[in-house]
Amino acid sequence: MSTPLADLAELVNGRLEGEPTTPISGAATLEVAEAGQITLADSSARARLLGESAAAAAIVSADVSCEDKPTIVVDDVHAAFARVVTHFHPTRDRLRSGISSQAIISSTAQLADDVDVHPLATLGDEVVVGRGSTIHSGVHIMAGCVIGAGVEIYPNAVLYENTCVGDRSIIHAGVVLGAFGFGYRENEGKHQLSAQLGYVQLGAEVEIGAGSTVDRGTYGPTVIGEGTKIDNLVQVGHNCRLGKHNLVCAQVGIGGSASIGDHVVMAGQAGIRDHVEIGKEAVICSKAGVSFPVGDGEVMLGQPAIPIHRQKLQMVATSKLPEMRKEFRKLQRQIKELQQRLDESAEQPSGEQAA
Repeated sequence: MSTPLADLAELVNGRLEGEPTTPISGAATLEVAEAGQITLADSSARARLLGESAAAAAIVSADVSCEDKPTIVVDDVHAAFARVVTHFHPTRDRLRSGISSQAIISSTAQLADDVDVHPLATLGDEVVVGRGSTIHSGVHIMAGCVIGAGVEIYPNAVLYENTCVGDRSIIHAGVVLGAFGFGYRENEGKHQLSAQLGYVQLGAEVEIGAGSTVDRGTYGPTVIGEGTKIDNLVQVGHNCRLGKHNLVCAQVGIGGSASIGDHVVMAGQAGIRDHVEIGKEAVICSKAGVSFPVGDGEVMLGQPAIPIHRQKLQMVATSKLPEMRKEFRKLQRQIKELQQRLDESAEQPSGEQAA
C-alpha cells in the first residue's frame, strides 16, 4: 500500500516542497532506492546523488536543494527517515512470553516480575535477574551472576560465574563474559594458569557486540563503564578498566590490565598493549598499535602508534622516498665523478700543472 507524500510530511513534521499526492511505496537509501520509494539526503554533498536517484521523493536537510523531485525538509534527516522506514516496516512488538518450561533454572535463582526466559536457556545457582529482562534461547548464565533490569541477552551468550550486568544493557549473540584471562607463570618448564578468581562488571546501558569476549579479573573485576558500546569481535583482557561512554569498534584487542578513560574512541582492529593507560577523550585510529601511555584528547595513528600529526609527517616523508632515492643516487654519481677528477688532477706532474 502506498502513502501520499503529504501524509509522510505530516508524520515527520516536515515542510513539503512538491506534489503532495505523490504516492510512496517504501523507503531506501540513495544508493539503492527504486521508483516509488522515498530516500534521504543529509548534506549538500549528497545533492548530486539525489538527482541521479530513481527515488520518487526525498527527506532532506535545509541546505539540500533538489528541483527534480519533491522533498520533505526537516531539521533531523535521520530521525525523520527512521520514522518513515518504521512506517513502512513496523518493528515487531515482542509479547512478553514469561518463563519457558523448557528453560533450566536453578531453584535458588531469583527472577523479578516480567522476566522472559526462552526455551533452552540455563540459569545457575543464586542467579538474580531484574525486572523486564529477557534471556534468549541457548543463553547460559552461571552461578552468582546478577542481571539488572531491562537487560536483553541474545542467544548463545555465556556469562561465567559472578558476572554483573547493569540495567538496560544489551548482550548480543555469542558473547562470552568472564572467561579466564590469558595469564600464566612458568613452573618447572610448564605454563601454569595464574589465579582466575575475579569477575566481569558491566555498568548500565552497556552494549556488547556479537562474538565479543571480556575476560574476568585475576582477583577483582574487569570493568566496562556505563554507556560504553563495544562492537562485534572485540577482545577485552583480564583486569582491564574501561571508562564511561567509550566506543570500541570491531576487532579491537585490549591487553590485560589496560586502563581506558571516558569517552574514548577505538577504531577497528586497533591493538592496546597490556598495562597501558589511555586518557579521556582520546582517539585510537584504525589498526593503531598502542604500546605507550596516551594523554587526554590525543589522536593516535600507526604501528607503533604516535600522535597523528607526527605520523602524517612520517607518512609524507615515506611517500617521497622513491624520489629521494633517485636524487641520492644522482648525488652519488656526481660525487664519484668529482672524486675522479680530483684524483686525476693530483696525479699530474707539477710542471704540467704549472704549464
